[in-house]
Amino acid sequence: MEQTAPTLSELQGLIEMSGTVNTEVFYWFCTGLMVIIHAGFLAYEMGASRLKNALASGVKNILAFAFIIPTFFFFGWWIYLAMYNGFTPDFEAGAAGLAWATSMGPNLADNASGIFWGAFVLFAATTASIFSGAVIERIRMSSFLLLAIFLGSVVWVLGASWGWHPDGWLTKQWGFHDFGAAGCVHMVAGFFALGVTINLGARIGRFDKNGTPIDIKGHSMPMTIIGLMLIIVGFFGFLGGCIIYNGSAQWTSIFGTPVTLSAISFNTLMSFSGGIIGAYFITRQPFWMMSGGLAGIITAAPGMDLYYPPLAFLMGATGGLIVPLADKFITNKFKIDDAVGAFAVHGVGGLVGIVGLGIFSGFPNVIAGAPDVTFTGQLMSAVVMILLGFIPGYGLSFVMAKLGFLRVPPKAEIAGLDLVEVPLEAYPESTPATPPVLDIPLTKSTVSI
Repeated sequence: MEQTAPTLSELQGLIEMSGTVNTEVFYWFCTGLMVIIHAGFLAYEMGASRLKNALASGVKNILAFAFIIPTFFFFGWWIYLAMYNGFTPDFEAGAAGLAWATSMGPNLADNASGIFWGAFVLFAATTASIFSGAVIERIRMSSFLLLAIFLGSVVWVLGASWGWHPDGWLTKQWGFHDFGAAGCVHMVAGFFALGVTINLGARIGRFDKNGTPIDIKGHSMPMTIIGLMLIIVGFFGFLGGCIIYNGSAQWTSIFGTPVTLSAISFNTLMSFSGGIIGAYFITRQPFWMMSGGLAGIITAAPGMDLYYPPLAFLMGATGGLIVPLADKFITNKFKIDDAVGAFAVHGVGGLVGIVGLGIFSGFPNVIAGAPDVTFTGQLMSAVVMILLGFIPGYGLSFVMAKLGFLRVPPKAEIAGLDLVEVPLEAYPESTPATPPVLDIPLTKSTVSI
C-alpha cells in the first residue's frame, strides 16, 4: 500500500497533540514530586513528637491528605475558578469546577483539567501539613481534620483565587506578584496555625510555673531532619507546578510573565543554601538549619521568576536568619507552643518574601491595565493573606475550644495520643515482651544456661 506524506494540517495536529501530552506528563511528575513533600512532613512531625505520640502525629497527616482530596474535588476547585473577584462568585467561570462538569472526569477532549486539579490538590494538602506540625501532641484528631479540611479546601483556595490566578483581584488592582505561592499557601497556612495554636494552648510541661519555656524534645531528630530534606526535594515539584507549560511557546508564571526552568533552578538552590547558612549563624542546630533552608526557599519564592541568583541567596539568608528568632520571640513573649516552628517558617518566611519583593519593586505587570509590582501593593496583599489565614483559624478553633471539642483531656495527653487515638505502638520492640521479674535473689536455682 502506497504511503502518502502527511499534510501540513496533519503535521500541525501532531505537533499540537505532542505539546498537549508533554504538558500532561510535566504536571503528572510535578504532582508525584509533591507527594514527597507529604512523606517529608510525615517523617518530620513523627520525629518531632515524643515516642508516645509518634503514630498519632503521622496518622493526622495521612488522614488530612485523604480527606482534602475529595473535598477539594467537590467544592475546592470550584472556589478557585469562581471566586477571583473576592466574595462575589463568577458562576460561569466556576461551572467547569462543579463535580458533575464534563471537565471533572475522563474526557478525551480535555487533557488539562485533571492534571491541573491534581497539582492544586497537592498544594491544598500542603497547607494542612503545615498547620499539622504546630498542633501535635494535644489536638483531637476529629477537630484537627475539620480544621484541616476548612483550611485546605476553602481558606487557602480563596487566597489562591485572589492572588494566584491570572484574573485575581489582588493582581489586577494592586499588582500583586507571588510566583511560588508564599502568600496563599505558606502565609495563609502559617497564620491559620497561629490562630488555632492560641486557642489550643501549650502542651503540658512546655512552660514552668513562671512561664519559662521548657524544651520538649522529639524522639528522633534524624527522622525530623530527613523529613525536612524530603520536603525540599518535593519543593522542586511544587515550584515546577507554579509554571505554565505552553507546549511550543515559552514557559510563563501563573500571572503570564515569561519564565524559564533555568531561572527557577538557579534561585531555588541559591535560596535554599542561603537559608541554611543564615540559620546556622543564628542557631548552629541541624533542625533549624534545615528549617532555615525551607524558609529560605519560601522567602525567595515570590520573586523566584525575577531575581538574580545572588539576590535569591540574600533573600534566603534573610529568611534563615529571621525565622528562628521569630519562633523564639513568640515562644518567650506570648507563650505560644508551636511544636515545630510552623508559623515562623511558613507565616513569617512568607511575609518576609512577599514584602521583600515589594522592596525590589518596579517589575512590569503583563496583565493589561494592571499596576506594576510595588511595595505598597505587596504590603497590602500580605495583610490580606494574614487576615485570611488568621481570622478563620482563630474563629473556628475558638468555637471548638469553648465547646470542649478542640483539645484532648489532660489524662489522654499525659498517657500519649498513640494510646488513645491509634491502636498500635510505634516501636513495640522497645517494650519488654513480658514484665520484668523483680526482687528475686540470684541463686543457683534461678540461674540457667
